[in-house]
Amino acid sequence: MSSLGAMTPSIDRPPLYSIALISGTVIAYEILLMRLFSVTHWHHFAYMILSLALLGFGASGTFLAIAGRWLRERFRFAYTLNAALFGIAAVACFSLAQHIPLNALELLWDTTQYVWLLCVYLLVMMPFFLAANCIGLAFIRFKDRIPSIYAFDLLGAGVGSVSIIMLLFVVFPDTALRILGGLGLLGAAFAWFTEGRRISVAVVLLSLAVLLVLALPKSWTQLVISDYKGLSQALRVAGASVVDTRSSPLGVISVVKNHRIPIRFVPGLSIKAGVEIPEQVAVFTDGDALSVIARYDGRRDSLRYLDHVTSAVPYYLLQTPRVLVLGAGGGADVLQALYHGARQVDAVELNEQFVDLLRNDYANFSGEIYTSDKAHVHINEARGFVAGSDVEYDLIQVALLDSFNASSAGLSALGESHLYTVEAFQEYIRHLRPDGLLTLTRWVKLPPRDGIKLFATAVEALRASGVVDPGSRVAWLRSWNTSTLLIKNGAWTSADSETLRNFCEMRAFDTAYYPRMTQDAANRFNVLDRPFFFEAAVELLSDRNEAFLDRYKFQVTPATDDRPYFFNFFKWSTLSEILSLRDRGGVALLELGYLMLVAVLIIATLASIVLILLPLWVSVPMNRARARGIIRSRVCIYFLAIGTAFLFVEIAFIQKFIVFLSHPLYAVGVVLAGFLTFAGFGSRFSVRSHRGAPLPLSAPIAGIVLLGVCYVFALPVVFGWLMPQPDAIKIIVALVLIAPLGFCMGMPFPKGLVYLGKVGEECIPWAWGINGCASVVSAVLATILAVHFGFTVVVLIALFLYILAWVFRAETFVSNPSPRRS
Repeated sequence: MSSLGAMTPSIDRPPLYSIALISGTVIAYEILLMRLFSVTHWHHFAYMILSLALLGFGASGTFLAIAGRWLRERFRFAYTLNAALFGIAAVACFSLAQHIPLNALELLWDTTQYVWLLCVYLLVMMPFFLAANCIGLAFIRFKDRIPSIYAFDLLGAGVGSVSIIMLLFVVFPDTALRILGGLGLLGAAFAWFTEGRRISVAVVLLSLAVLLVLALPKSWTQLVISDYKGLSQALRVAGASVVDTRSSPLGVISVVKNHRIPIRFVPGLSIKAGVEIPEQVAVFTDGDALSVIARYDGRRDSLRYLDHVTSAVPYYLLQTPRVLVLGAGGGADVLQALYHGARQVDAVELNEQFVDLLRNDYANFSGEIYTSDKAHVHINEARGFVAGSDVEYDLIQVALLDSFNASSAGLSALGESHLYTVEAFQEYIRHLRPDGLLTLTRWVKLPPRDGIKLFATAVEALRASGVVDPGSRVAWLRSWNTSTLLIKNGAWTSADSETLRNFCEMRAFDTAYYPRMTQDAANRFNVLDRPFFFEAAVELLSDRNEAFLDRYKFQVTPATDDRPYFFNFFKWSTLSEILSLRDRGGVALLELGYLMLVAVLIIATLASIVLILLPLWVSVPMNRARARGIIRSRVCIYFLAIGTAFLFVEIAFIQKFIVFLSHPLYAVGVVLAGFLTFAGFGSRFSVRSHRGAPLPLSAPIAGIVLLGVCYVFALPVVFGWLMPQPDAIKIIVALVLIAPLGFCMGMPFPKGLVYLGKVGEECIPWAWGINGCASVVSAVLATILAVHFGFTVVVLIALFLYILAWVFRAETFVSNPSPRRS
């Protein structure tokens, strides 16, 4: 290899286009892995992917700090090799990880699962490590071009974050994986071709890229779904098979039929129903979240079963209502509305694939409900649709959207949902006609969690809307496995209570609460040890509300837009009690999604120390830097602060913009692209002269702090004004808001690196590693802090860290520094 390095002439310009391509591909790969692991496992693995991606970048900094000098002399070969290996590893590592028998549900009692988790960590990290080597090598080899390299790095990442979302609308995730692997090899070819020499090598790399995309056996990248997900369990039943599969960034939809054993899925069906359930087709999203498409032959009587569930109760309180269904899915709630004589139904569904199934492939099967005159389907996010609508409804129904298996196992604990927040409830109520009803149906879990949190949210929303006596406007009922909460835009009457009691009596449902209800009316049919639901309602409506929330075994404090974790019920104070019941089924009470995040934080912190900080601390280059007067602790604090702060702001803004953009997909793409792209521009500008001297660090730091404080208080107001605007306008507004903040945030990192390049270039990989280490931990830590304190607190912490970075700015890196300004 050394002879090859000697034969290869050094190049005088960095491979900027290759850097942009590798950077864009690696962030696209990161987003894709989140989707892939959501399909094969569950959503909470997304946090592991984010953390491990950053760990790969941090470990790369450590590796380059030790071997960078030797690799710099062989830059073109080393860069090309790492880029090519990245393309190959992107496909190979995920394929190998799928065959590791990791099951997150067993982490608490099977210690071997930690070994498998470590193996998955190492495999997932490798492609990011290799891609980061390319960027880091460019920083070392062309230290005088750092701003340009950093700019192309961020610009490429910004394009990549949008491109992968667009790609997932066109191809399946496994195909996207192969394409990204091919792009990695293409980046290697670009780098080798920079000087226009040894074209044959570039041709070989291009050929490998084509083979990776087109000729790789499909079985190598086929998704292996966890045995514990609903789809896998459904396919174990004799006669079941997948008859259709569709994909988009919102999820992979699998349609399952069973020609031997009929599929029957009617959540909360009364034990006294005694009605025939029509043929159903099961539809799974990402291997779980079961919804069904029911056969409808046009006869009203064939839908009688939909009158024997808790969600049917509002139709006995309203006459020929105009209905809004949020989360239409397979159309069960639309059929229910039509059965009960709704004069008009507006159905909102985020995933266009569901709508396409019912409008085309299963139009005849489902009775063409999505093309009927009485049912209008809107492909939109629920909050965005409601905010942008000027229609008032007699009934707004929030459908049961998640699977019972995932919900009961706590696997949705970190699934952000803006459907069940205080602000969402207020928005829904504002769109009700006088005496209209808002109904929400949730699974019944024991001990009670979902229903109580839903009731607490309703009470808080009514109080925040100025209702003095919220207990006069709510009612609550439950079956053996579902509960339905009713919120009325007006006072609940005695006639309403009588109707509710009769409805429940005929179907063996329990009344959980209605105004002036007594305890002996609760807990009659589906008997629990105590009338938990009624007792909770009474406490939440009293002046003992806060005390009840504090002492309850689970986290049932209302979710807000700033803390949109409705499905998180974890309390640290209950952990020891639950663990003591581990051998008696207590594990089912744990929020495994949250605990998985905590485990990732611990492992990420330890891995960062072992793979990044420890080797850097003892490396020889830092001894040389110390001899030059570089104060290692100040360099560490500076890059640690800006690395943590950047991720904190980015993650917080993704969440804040979900509500505004009315679509989580738009939020991720727009916010990532905005921050990375404008940070790239900021990097290019960061070292330009200002009256003969570089722009001082105080300017961008002041901009970040000022803008951050303004956004914390102003964004909710701006979002409220502009929420009804079309998506295109809101995307432009979002980019305009992000642009100045992202521009300023792109400056501190390259300014620190440029200064290190002048006073001790061997410190550049070390600073890169420190920054990566901070990012590894902060990617997970930001979410944990948001769960407990909200995203506003996360942003404020980030602003403090930027101020801390200014205190330990580049001029302070060296003892007795020259008067040079950073």
